[in-house]
Amino acid sequence: MEIQARSGGDAPVQVADSVFDVAYKPALIHQVVTAYMASARSGTVAQKSRSEVSGGGAKPFRQKGTGRARAGTSRGPIWRGGGRAFAARPRNYSQKVNRKMYRGAMCSILSELVRQGRLSVVPEFRVEEPKTRILANKLKEMQLSDVLILIQDLDDALFLAARNLPRVDVLTADEADPVSLIAFENLVVTEGAIRKLEERLA
Repeated sequence: MEIQARSGGDAPVQVADSVFDVAYKPALIHQVVTAYMASARSGTVAQKSRSEVSGGGAKPFRQKGTGRARAGTSRGPIWRGGGRAFAARPRNYSQKVNRKMYRGAMCSILSELVRQGRLSVVPEFRVEEPKTRILANKLKEMQLSDVLILIQDLDDALFLAARNLPRVDVLTADEADPVSLIAFENLVVTEGAIRKLEERLA
């Protein structure tokens, strides 16, 4: 299929149907995005139970005659400094997503962005200096906001220019992921990044 270049004067860009013209599968996208975000959780929380808290070996006071409830340790859950009743343990939140499902979700997202007219193709995307003002003016000329810019290779000047702009991010085609693709209203992709995506996902 063909995608019209953003400038309009340039010839349409030929792209692979297997990446940019597939059916929209919301259930698959939801599953992959959920798994991707779950895998980012650290799961390193750890608390001590009453058996792991130091101290508490001796009975804190005698059994009878104090007017208080009997107690055998000062490290029970109801005591200050005691262990937790249901202590949290480190756990792995990652969910298994096979390669075919991941690629299918990525292609489905990209295809839907094309159908909705939210994906723009440009020959290249550069800024002369790493200045936020220059990039802001460039996006204003293109009438774009809330945009993810996908480029072929890392461009330090573009990355530095974009990092102070709200709702603007720059990624290489190799770094693109389902969460990033659905997080922005618009997607600008260079022709070089298009070819990289096709290699990755076709």
